[in-house]
Amino acid sequence: MKKLIGIMFTILTMMVILTGCGGGTENNTGDSSKEKKVLKMATSADFPPFESYNEEGEFVGFDIDLAQAIADELGYELEIQDMKFDGLIGALQSNRVDIVLAGMSATEERKKNVDFSIEYHRSGEMFLTNADKPVTSLEELEGKLVGVQLGTIQEEGADVLKEEYSFEVKKVDSAAVLVQELLSGRVDVIYMDKQVATGYMEEHGLAGFDDPTTSSPGMAIAFPKGSDLVEKVNDILQTFQENGKLDELKDKWELEEG
Repeated sequence: MKKLIGIMFTILTMMVILTGCGGGTENNTGDSSKEKKVLKMATSADFPPFESYNEEGEFVGFDIDLAQAIADELGYELEIQDMKFDGLIGALQSNRVDIVLAGMSATEERKKNVDFSIEYHRSGEMFLTNADKPVTSLEELEGKLVGVQLGTIQEEGADVLKEEYSFEVKKVDSAAVLVQELLSGRVDVIYMDKQVATGYMEEHGLAGFDDPTTSSPGMAIAFPKGSDLVEKVNDILQTFQENGKLDELKDKWELEEG
C-alpha cells in the first residue's frame, strides 16, 4: 500500500510540475507575439519617379523609399494601398489610411480637409506635346485641347489658365492614361508635374515647356485632420534633411528642385 501511495504521489508531483511549465510557456509566447504596428499608406502608383510599379509588380519610387524610411524610424510595418489620385483625400477623411505620399502638393484648398507635413520636395509644372506638333508658349495653347489628371494641382491650374488662354480641358484619372491620350492624338497638350513630365519626355521623345505663371506649393505628406503622426513625421523629415537622407533619396531617383 505504501508503495502504491508513493507512486501516486510521484505522478501527482510530475503533473503539477508539467502544468506549471505549460503555463510559463503560454505567458512567454504571449509576450513575444505582440504584433508590430502597421502604418497604412495610400498612393497613386502611376507617377514615376515618385511612385510606380517595377516589372515584378512591386511599388518603387522616391515616395515609396521615403515612406519606408519613416516607417522604420517609427518602428512600424509599412502597408501600401494603390488608388486613384482623386480618391486619396477621401481615404484620409474616412480614416482608411494613416498617411498619403503621392507627389501631393500642400495647397490651401487641400489643407481644409487634411493636415500636411513640412514640404519634402518642390517641382513645378510643365506642358508636353508630341515632338512633331510642338507648342512653345501659353499663347499657342489657344484652341487646343489640354489634358490633365483629376484631383491634381495641374487640374486646378488648367481651370484657371483656360480662361485667359482660351483652350479646352480634358480630365482623366491617371498620369499613364494622360500620356496615352497625347500619344494617340486625343489631346493636343498635357499639363503635368515637371519632374514626372521630364521622365515621360525622355521615354517617348516628347517636346515641352515650363509653365511660367505659377510657383506651386511644395510636396508634402498628408494625414487625417488631427493625426498624432504629424509631429512625429515632421521630426523625422527634419532629421532626414539634416543628416542627408533626403538628399540621398533625391539623388537615387534623380529629382531636381523646381
